[in-house]
Amino acid sequence: MAYIQGEDRQQITLFPEAIDDYISEENSVRVIDAYVSTLNMAEMGFLRTESKETGRPAYNPQDLLKLYIYGYMNRIRSSRRLETEAGRNLELIWLLRKLKPDFKTVADFRKDNKEAIKNVFKNFSLLCKDWDLYSKKVVAVDGSKFRASNSKRNNFNEKKIQRQLKYIDEKINNYLQELESNDKSEANINILSAEEIKQRINELNQRKAKYTAMQERMAITGETEISTTDPDARLMKANNNGVDVSYNVQTVVDQKYKLVVDTEVINNAADQGQLNNMAVKAKQIFKVKRIKALGDKGYYSTNDLIKCAGNHIETYVAKPKPSVKTPDPEFSQEHFKYDKEQNHFTCPTGQILYASRVRKVNEVEYQDYKNYRACRNCKTKEHCTKSQKGRLISRNLNQEFLDTVDKRTRENKELYVQRQMLVEHPFGTIKRVWGYSYFLMRGIKSVAAENSLHFLVYNLRRVISILGVKEIIRKLAIA
Repeated sequence: MAYIQGEDRQQITLFPEAIDDYISEENSVRVIDAYVSTLNMAEMGFLRTESKETGRPAYNPQDLLKLYIYGYMNRIRSSRRLETEAGRNLELIWLLRKLKPDFKTVADFRKDNKEAIKNVFKNFSLLCKDWDLYSKKVVAVDGSKFRASNSKRNNFNEKKIQRQLKYIDEKINNYLQELESNDKSEANINILSAEEIKQRINELNQRKAKYTAMQERMAITGETEISTTDPDARLMKANNNGVDVSYNVQTVVDQKYKLVVDTEVINNAADQGQLNNMAVKAKQIFKVKRIKALGDKGYYSTNDLIKCAGNHIETYVAKPKPSVKTPDPEFSQEHFKYDKEQNHFTCPTGQILYASRVRKVNEVEYQDYKNYRACRNCKTKEHCTKSQKGRLISRNLNQEFLDTVDKRTRENKELYVQRQMLVEHPFGTIKRVWGYSYFLMRGIKSVAAENSLHFLVYNLRRVISILGVKEIIRKLAIA
């Protein structure tokens, strides 16, 4: 039986086919072309939006933006690979009308238009709002660590610098001792010459000067670590209890279609303090007065939750487990009864712990309660505390407010359980499916632009799945 045969490469067709015939009506590349063509590039903040009468013509920023959106949508992020694909990928040949910009032009476009690229993401978010793709009622906030373009080897803190300096000093001392005993060991051909030893000592002193300069810089600026490749990247805990030099990517995701409303890149490993920030961003895009925000225990911050309440953001946040563990669970703080009128605690054995000093921890005020005299002769002391003095209870001065948040979260488990389904979908798609678990660019501003491209193409793919190519093009035509 004969195989299916292709066409003869030497066959000349009388009526050449148009490139457009190779791109189906349902191809997502048509959405990229239609969407970018509607953008006012000057308003977005792109450079070279007006052609000059003299000099060599520049590439239209719309064409370069189309190239990047297509690339990130199809797991092609490298400027060199984008240059290659522009010359052989039929979809890109159609999209760019046979333009083939060199990799330097492609890379410079991304580097020179950081804020403009972020504005494109925000523009598409507003478009989703106009198309009624947001519920505008419930959002979920979460963060995830993305590896920076900086290895752990090129990240230094005080402890690591001290270890390096100690190693260098030991090596220098060894070389000096070897230099002194060099004359006695001339017969050994493996012994380094005096000149070689002096050269290695000089190299070690240069390394020592570099580490000392880092120490001095940290002492002056108050920095706790220095990354030499990407200065803004920081060492953070990643999955499986590992650590890596990373950025913390924050997202706020709408309930209706799991679309990312807004995103931000920070170089602080902790999520605390970001719930209000991200929820307010969603409110501003939705233009609503009230909103419900879901967050995991990493967002449980007294001051941040108070800010949310002040901004009419109804929060549903899991309460973290107490960090202080007692020898016997029956004597944990939850078993101590608080009397609001008398302002004291009663322990499980009936003793009263009286109010003591008020102290501030991370901008949060706590009231201490203790009764060391009663603890001294208590028979159950060893079950209650390991402290020799006795048990100390600390109560947040805003505990009544926190109790309200905790009660609201407990009573709305069905709503809160949606949090994971909402926020994990974008991160799972971008990091696991597309492989974008790390950034190519360096510096927090450049990384923020690349992050905007990640979530722009995520939203674009989601909207294509929801509405379809033809419907999106129709809506763009009448927008």
